Amino acid sequence: MGALYYSLSTLLLLIAVTELFPEANSTTYWGDIEVLKQLKNGIDPNSVNQGTCLGSWDFRLDPCDSIFTQNFTCGLRCDVVVSNASRVTELALDPVGYVGWLDSVSWDLPYLETLDLSGNFFSGTVPDSLSNLTRLQRLSLSGNSLAGWVPASIGSFSNLEELCLDNNKLQGTIPSALNGLNNLKRLELQGNNFTGAFPDLGQLGNLYYLDASDNAISGALPATLPASLVELALRNNQIEGNIPASVQNTVYLQVLDLSHNKLNGSVPSGLFAHPSLQQLTLSHNQFESVQGPGDSGRGSGLIAVDLGNNRIRGVLPAFMGLMPKLSALTLENNFFTGLIPTQYALRAVTPGQGEAPFQRLLLGGNYLFGPLPGPLLRLRDPGLATVRLGDNCLYRCPLSVFFFCEGGQQKPLTECRSFVPVIP
Repeated sequence: MGALYYSLSTLLLLIAVTELFPEANSTTYWGDIEVLKQLKNGIDPNSVNQGTCLGSWDFRLDPCDSIFTQNFTCGLRCDVVVSNASRVTELALDPVGYVGWLDSVSWDLPYLETLDLSGNFFSGTVPDSLSNLTRLQRLSLSGNSLAGWVPASIGSFSNLEELCLDNNKLQGTIPSALNGLNNLKRLELQGNNFTGAFPDLGQLGNLYYLDASDNAISGALPATLPASLVELALRNNQIEGNIPASVQNTVYLQVLDLSHNKLNGSVPSGLFAHPSLQQLTLSHNQFESVQGPGDSGRGSGLIAVDLGNNRIRGVLPAFMGLMPKLSALTLENNFFTGLIPTQYALRAVTPGQGEAPFQRLLLGGNYLFGPLPGPLLRLRDPGLATVRLGDNCLYRCPLSVFFFCEGGQQKPLTECRSFVPVIP
């Protein structure tokens, strides 16, 4: 009787352990193993070194049951989802320079949530078969050598939250099918060869980060942008035209970088009265003027403004000296004339209560004239602020006294007279 009781107790204990730790006796679903084999077989074995993730993959053993052994040491996460079978839910290879192709893989991993193959040398195209990953939440193929067009099927990932295709060799237009990614929060397309106009992605109501810099995107900015954007970067493209109201309507926007494009017209006043914008970078464009905000800038939250290397004319915008949080102002290499506002000088030397000091004030390469503002005469320590006033039409600006005069090199008097007739 005692032996029977002992056996019964042991059986109940085994059942309890199995229920608590089902993965202890689980096996990887055979279809998932086949996909993992396809992936490894598509990689040049010469790029699979000892000590790497793929170097530890030994298919003589069960992948999911061997994750915490010397085999299958990294790259996988498994979960028991149905019928006591483990399914691969995360595949993240180490960025060690694997050379291979993704086209030969079926990608029949219906429970995969994360696929990260970034930082390697995968070539070929972005395969349509990736659309088999119906539960995918994060897809990162950054920093590879993928080429060709992005397939429209990429828009079928209804659960995708992050899509990173940056720093490849992708070309063609950015597909409007991306609007199908209803849950997308982060989109990185920078560092490719994309051409054509940027699509209207206004339907992506959860997108907060968008970077498509360093491409060859042309045309105008889209009429509609996701209202949820926090950071938008489209620098170093060929975008032209004016800044549309859609940018100003992104009420959560904190960082806007549209530098190194062909934008023109006026910098709209709404950017300086934006409720959340902190960093505005519009340098290296073709803007000709700046519209001042109705509140004289006192309600602005901007911390850094860069309008350098444009074609802006007129006097320096006085309202920028009143923006309370502004600490970095770059207006160099434009066609500004007139005197340097005293408020600019005060912010660099002795800012008022509630005002951030100008830690960077770059005004070189313009046609500013007249004497230096009085407060600047007290600025002798380069460690207090970075100020550049070279290549203007100023007088009495000796380097021996003022570091910010940059060698005392100002424009020739003849050039100053032709541009600023008031100079005698």
